[in-house]
Amino acid sequence: MLVIASISETLVNETAHFVGEAGLPGIFALMAISSACIPIPSEAVMLFAGFAVADPSQSASQHHMTMLGIVLAGVLGTMVGSWVAYAVGRGGRLELLERHGAKLHMGPAQIERADRWFQRYGEPTVLFGRMVPLIRAFVSLPAGIAKMALGRFTVF
Repeated sequence: MLVIASISETLVNETAHFVGEAGLPGIFALMAISSACIPIPSEAVMLFAGFAVADPSQSASQHHMTMLGIVLAGVLGTMVGSWVAYAVGRGGRLELLERHGAKLHMGPAQIERADRWFQRYGEPTVLFGRMVPLIRAFVSLPAGIAKMALGRFTVF
């Protein structure tokens, strides 16, 4: 138990330090990575970013970010990361399944069934999947594989 507490404390300290030092570009990068199928806890990133918001009563050297800047960096990072995962799914679909479909037990019949399922339930899955931790890191990939319209994907 002590080892787990030590590891989590180190992760918390390193994340807080990184967000504080890297500023808005760091927030953008971490949020993009977390939306591109690498599950970095975006809640923690934004929490530590919130701690770095400029307080008018403190000197400018202690804090250098505004709430608007943090929100914009987070939203833009999330969108870019989601578009990257979507593009990987859309662009790599056939090659991936042709090369490795048998290993994944995915033949043409399973692919057709998955396509029909996503056509029926894909939009709600994308919308609600973005609200669920861990699922949100991966939901863009099947949207790209299913060739969901990019505009609709972006809205959802």
